[in-house]
Amino acid sequence: MSAPPSLATVAREWGRIGCIGFGGPPTHIALLRDLIVRRRRWLSPTEFEDAIAACNLLPGPASTQLAIYCAWRLRGRVGALVGGLAFIPRWVRGAGAGAGAAVAAVAVHAGWSLTGESRRRAASRLRWLVYAFAGGVAAATVGPWLVLVLLGCGAVELVLRRRVNGLQGFVPWPLLAAMPAAGGLLALVWVAFKVGALSYGGGFVIIPLMQGDAVGHYHWLTSGQLLNAVALGQVTPGPVVQTVAVVGYAAAGVGGGLLAALVAFSPSFAFVLLGGSRFDRLRSDGRARAFLDGAGPAAIGAIFGAAIPLTRALSETWQYGVLAGAAVVLLALRRNVVLTLLLAGAAGVCIALAGGSLPH
Repeated sequence: MSAPPSLATVAREWGRIGCIGFGGPPTHIALLRDLIVRRRRWLSPTEFEDAIAACNLLPGPASTQLAIYCAWRLRGRVGALVGGLAFIPRWVRGAGAGAGAAVAAVAVHAGWSLTGESRRRAASRLRWLVYAFAGGVAAATVGPWLVLVLLGCGAVELVLRRRVNGLQGFVPWPLLAAMPAAGGLLALVWVAFKVGALSYGGGFVIIPLMQGDAVGHYHWLTSGQLLNAVALGQVTPGPVVQTVAVVGYAAAGVGGGLLAALVAFSPSFAFVLLGGSRFDRLRSDGRARAFLDGAGPAAIGAIFGAAIPLTRALSETWQYGVLAGAAVVLLALRRNVVLTLLLAGAAGVCIALAGGSLPH
């Protein structure tokens, strides 16, 4: 038998298994056996099989208990704590998968909360519905080109109110829908700037844009990872736009995350610091009001539409059940978003610890 491992080795190896152990308890047991018995020879085959048998007699997740027990055999109580906590990333991933499954319901809830006041202000209920429908379809289908639809709806409303000359102030903005063909920091800066400059109606509008760029075009994140990022942005203080920091981290590490956050929030500071003194005049400007009366409903529709790609991003059957439960909690029981996401995350933890499959 080999000498017992150091606590650092236990933390590293048990953590590795917790992170790569896709497939539930059979995979975890196989990885633990390969590490402890075959490669490192810290326990004999008989000792390991006895450990499996003992853990199967206990209530609770057998593979998690096996990981804790093996660490205890090798390094005592401290080793059990270190090994068990290092193995826990599986249930942390479960929490992310559960909370991420609820994000589509959160988007619908956000859109619904904005609908009433916007419809009451509309000059035409029919046009409001058309703009909202256009925004919803665009969010569900064209991703990063959503901004063109938002701007187009605003422009149409301007034309219909015979304020054609007001279009001149908005013509350059569709250029922001373009994107650099290659990745790298330039692409990250461009995506972050679009996120910060084009969040008409609320942060959820930028989810289809981020999904189209970060997932579909540059492949910095998977759809599941973006869901987790949005869920994290909802349960932590601050705006949804801060999700772009996770995109930046995926693209270029810690520096990329800081850069993306800086670029994304810069337009907000610039708009207020440079134009704050003109806000009162802007509110009374007929051209600006007409544009916003077109772009605003389209943005609300986009928030509803964002629920479709968010739902398509789910990869495990149980996540649809969590989504349905979240919809009931938010829309029928009218509980708050943070509580809903925490409950969804807790459901994901239970499923992960029970050996359920998790998104890759």
